[in-house]
Amino acid sequence: HQRCRSSSRSVLLSFTQVTFFSFAPIGFFLGQTFQVTSQEATKLSLAFSRPPLPSAEDCRKLSEDVQNAILAVATVYYWLPKGQGTTLRKMVRDATTEVVEGMIQLTDTILNAPVESLSQEQLISTGGVWEACEQVSNLPRDNQAAVASALTACLGVVKDAVEEMEHALVEGQDPYGDIMEDEELGFRGNRDTYWSEGDRQLLSSCMGLMKASKACLKKVLGAVKAYGKADSPEQIAQLDDLADIANEISPSVDELALSMYPPVNPLAVRLNAAKLASVLKKVLEIAKTSHVCPPSEEGWVQFLDGAVDHNMNKIKNFTQGQL
Repeated sequence: HQRCRSSSRSVLLSFTQVTFFSFAPIGFFLGQTFQVTSQEATKLSLAFSRPPLPSAEDCRKLSEDVQNAILAVATVYYWLPKGQGTTLRKMVRDATTEVVEGMIQLTDTILNAPVESLSQEQLISTGGVWEACEQVSNLPRDNQAAVASALTACLGVVKDAVEEMEHALVEGQDPYGDIMEDEELGFRGNRDTYWSEGDRQLLSSCMGLMKASKACLKKVLGAVKAYGKADSPEQIAQLDDLADIANEISPSVDELALSMYPPVNPLAVRLNAAKLASVLKKVLEIAKTSHVCPPSEEGWVQFLDGAVDHNMNKIKNFTQGQL
């Protein structure tokens, strides 16, 4: 008990002597505190894995050790300067929250489980804390890496949405083919469950806009990896701006995709397409004026900006007489 408690305190004592110029030293101390928390979870679980129950004094020490470990993890997070980037801080916060919630779940499991044996639920909860603590090793070490990670996640979601809609739009395919006929819903031949030829022409342009979203994220991600830096407050802020606006692409793509299913409402499609186009143009504008886009990269920005306008104009033309 004393060894783990001393380890936690020594980590925090050493941490106060660090000058913060990057996340690297913070990442080291965060890793140390997460390791201590993992050890405390193991001690807590083992103490209540078989009879006899720990004494009141042992329970008090266990509780104190767990509390110290959790406070150490939270303290390291709160000492992470905001100037290191909001995207990085969010990822560290999420990792810290996962550890705290895991420890709460483990404690609840122990309180509600019989003492006769180590329950499966207790094993799972203990493993959950271990896994959450191990995730700190995967955290990005600066805001450039954090933003690249966030953009990669966004790109994956948008790719899935594009592929799903492409699959649904295959010529002759029924978008509701996985839904069985239901007497209350009506005959499956109802035209409201199929796309008309006019619908397909409109949705072709919508697909063009969705593909532009994927291309936009892919290009911005490549630029952040190649040219992104986190050496100054201005660079860090520009990266955060990119991450913030890029996070709006995925939900905008999802809203457009949902409105594309029959029965198609042209007004809803046009409004959702306009919202997505606005987000994409904002992403391109922020990228173009940031340090991740040197003159050599401006060509793809202009091309994608034109692609967004081209598809949006086609959507407007298709829906003009239907509104």
